[in-house]
Amino acid sequence: MTAAQDRTDVMDRIARHLVQQQPGQRLRVGIDGVCGVGKTTFAGELAAAVESLGRPAIHVDSDGFHHVRERRYLQGRESARGYYEDAYDFDSLAQRVLLPLGPGGSGEFATTVHDLVSDAVIADAVATAPTNAVVLFAATFIQRDGLRALWDEVIHLDADEEAAMRRGTARDADRMGGVEQARAAYDSRYMAACRIYLVEQDPRSQASIVVDHTDPQAPILCRMGQ
Repeated sequence: MTAAQDRTDVMDRIARHLVQQQPGQRLRVGIDGVCGVGKTTFAGELAAAVESLGRPAIHVDSDGFHHVRERRYLQGRESARGYYEDAYDFDSLAQRVLLPLGPGGSGEFATTVHDLVSDAVIADAVATAPTNAVVLFAATFIQRDGLRALWDEVIHLDADEEAAMRRGTARDADRMGGVEQARAAYDSRYMAACRIYLVEQDPRSQASIVVDHTDPQAPILCRMGQ
């Protein structure tokens, strides 16, 4: 385990590793971890670090890759298994993002397939990635069986569950009606789904890069490269 000096140091080390991978080809990077661990912020900062080293970076927002509400709540609004299996449209992620950006792909990818606010399905939001782009996608559950082989690198943000829970509930309290309501939702659905994922897929051991993100301001780079 390597103790990093600070967050900037960790970002720089990982960015330097990524820009050296698959030169002249697109690099598909997944950022994994439980709810509240800080994946989206990490992805945005890492994209900036990659670009500062001269390689284009694209951060695809996972909020645009959910299923419609009817599918998301098919197993019940409080179901942990339902969140794990039905929240994200991973088929579209694979078919419309990861495969087109992989070997032999066209490079044209969907930037979003769904609008969370309106619940509308979006079919025509596309862009083309430069041939040497580092493409980052941050979401929970991205190392499920059908997706694992489509990533070139996976960064797993590890964290003490309680620390991640505190951050997640604080972030979502307003949207969920208060801290207590957010905590209850995490216990019954969101973090409960993450526990299923950790047991069934063991994402930490599968990832190529592991960062202890219990304290986001003092992350620890635990492993880089397998």
